[in-house]
This record gives sequence, structure tokens and C-alpha cells, in this order.
Amino acid sequence: MTTHTHETDNSDTAKKTHHRWRKTRITLGIVVAVAVVVAIIGSITPWPSAMVIRSVFTQGGEATAAEMDKYLPDTKLTETLDVSYGSDGVDTTMDVFTPASASGPLPTVVWIHGGAWISGSKENIDPYMRILAAKGYTTIAVNYTLGPEGFYPKAVNQINEALGYINEHAADLNVDDSQIVLAGDSAGSQLASQMATLITSPDYAKIMDVTPTLNADQVVATVLNCGVYDLAALAALNGIVGWGLKSSMWAYTGTRTWAEDSSGATMSTINWVTEDFPTTYISGGNGDALTWLQSIPMTDRLEELGVDVTTQYWPANHEPALPHEYQFHLDMPDAQTALQKTIDFLDAQTTPAS
Repeated sequence: MTTHTHETDNSDTAKKTHHRWRKTRITLGIVVAVAVVVAIIGSITPWPSAMVIRSVFTQGGEATAAEMDKYLPDTKLTETLDVSYGSDGVDTTMDVFTPASASGPLPTVVWIHGGAWISGSKENIDPYMRILAAKGYTTIAVNYTLGPEGFYPKAVNQINEALGYINEHAADLNVDDSQIVLAGDSAGSQLASQMATLITSPDYAKIMDVTPTLNADQVVATVLNCGVYDLAALAALNGIVGWGLKSSMWAYTGTRTWAEDSSGATMSTINWVTEDFPTTYISGGNGDALTWLQSIPMTDRLEELGVDVTTQYWPANHEPALPHEYQFHLDMPDAQTALQKTIDFLDAQTTPAS
């Protein structure tokens, strides 16, 4: 009797074990199948990767904006939000900030937000615009269509349209149209450098088939933070960073061969800038791979051409290592240093309103 009971228990255990293993195999099979489907879809379209990257960047952008909010000045500002400059809805809107005490046009900073060309919005940089506006500037944060909803060079044409709107409505926006600074961060820095190159190089504007809406003498400076200027160097990146940037570029340009065709070539402003490029402030953190692959080589190229360049870099072994977009993390003393240096640069390149 005892022996019989023992055999029955063993049989029940075996059945249960087999059942659990069968369920596990089914679950693993489903996981593998889903992974294969995702991989197949990801090899056909950039949408899955782009949406994952956008989600991560959106959370980071919102957190950084909240961090900057703690440093907003007491200066009263006049804010005009969601100004429509084009016909693509929210994609073609801008936020305008100016000191409430302003009695006339002010030197103006037009800032293009980052986000790997596939994420981000003007709201992410509005706190920084408020901080700069309190120093006596009109500041404008510009939206543009992200990839993969729109493909390059749509954003370039939209920003050119935005600059034309700003120029045409300068008086209403408290903009001194003879003192405009083009600025940006990350992908926005690439776009700012591209707009400055279009405006100062007729040959490049012809290649891009763009008629600039500002004249070269209207753009007195550029501010470039943590940007991308050499797409060939970007294409050489490996690891998770390389995957993310390559996926973003596919989503932004609409082609997997962006590194080999006109998209990557024309976005690589390091190869198109001339001696007429505006006086520039350029910066990047020592813990950001783009500093070494992009910002410093761009600095070297501009200086080689004789362009006046102001830099803010740190030694390679600086602690703490400063990450991508460090300049917005105002809880960090080094970000405060960069902010003050940016303000000093703007003050040096512009003339206050009389």
C-alpha cells in the first residue's frame, strides 16, 4: 500500500512538471515569436525604434524642464505662446518671451529644441528661454515636424519659414531684426548650424534649394550646445548610443542609407560652413561622446576658417562627467557656469535696446 501511494505521487509530480514545462515552452515560444516579429518590423520601418526612443526622450525632457523651473527669475515677462508661423498645426508654432519692461525691439535668441530629430518640443526649453529673456532678450522657442511623421528636409524648410515669420512680424514680437542669434541643443544645434550655413553660404543654399528668409547681416551669432555636425562620424558609432542615433536618423530622413546619400551629406554642416559663418559659442560635456566626435571637430573647423569661436569644454577627466545636454541640468554648478558664459557671450555679441 505504501509503495503504491509513493508511485502515484511520483506520477502526479511528473505530470505537473511536464505541464509546467509545456506552459513554459509555450510562453518562451510566444516571446521568441514576438521578438522575431518586432525584429522583422524593425528591419522594414523605423517606427518601433523611433517610438521607444521618443518615449525615453520625452520623459527625460519633461524632467529636465522641471529641474530648470526651479531657477526661473523673478523678472516679469510677457509671454506669447503657441504663435502659429505655418500651416502644419502645432508643428509650426513658437513661444515668445520678452521682459515686460521692454519698450521696444530687443536682441533676439531663436532656439531650436533637440530630441534626436524625432522627439522633444518647444515646451522642453521654455524654462531656459525665460531665464535668458530675463537678461534683456526676446527669446523664441520653435517647434518643427519630427521624424518619422515628416522627413528631412521638412524641418529645415519649416524653420526657414519660422525665421521669415519672425522677420516679417519683428515689431509685434519685440524682435530687433538686425540682432538675431540662432541657437539650439543636440539635434536642434545641428539644425541651428544648418540654418546659419544656409544664410551665410549661397552655394549651400543652392544645393539645398532653399531661399533663406534672413540675410547674413541679421544673424549676429550662433549658440550650439551638444550638437551633431558630421554624420559620417555619427554613422561610425556602435553600441546602444549608435543604435539610437542611427534609428533616429532613419526615422528623420526616411531612408536607411542616410549616411551614403544626400541626407547625411547635406546635414553635415562641418563640410559646408564658410568663413562667413556667424560668431559662435559652442559647448559639450566631457561625458558626452558627441563632444569628442562632433563639437570639438566643429570648433576646429570653424577656427580653421577664421570664425570667432567661444568654447566651453572641460578636461576629459573632469568629475562629475558631464552628460549630453548637461547645460540644462541647472542643479549642477557646471551647468550654471555654462549658463553664465552663454549670457556673457550674448551680451558681447549684441547691443542692448536704447
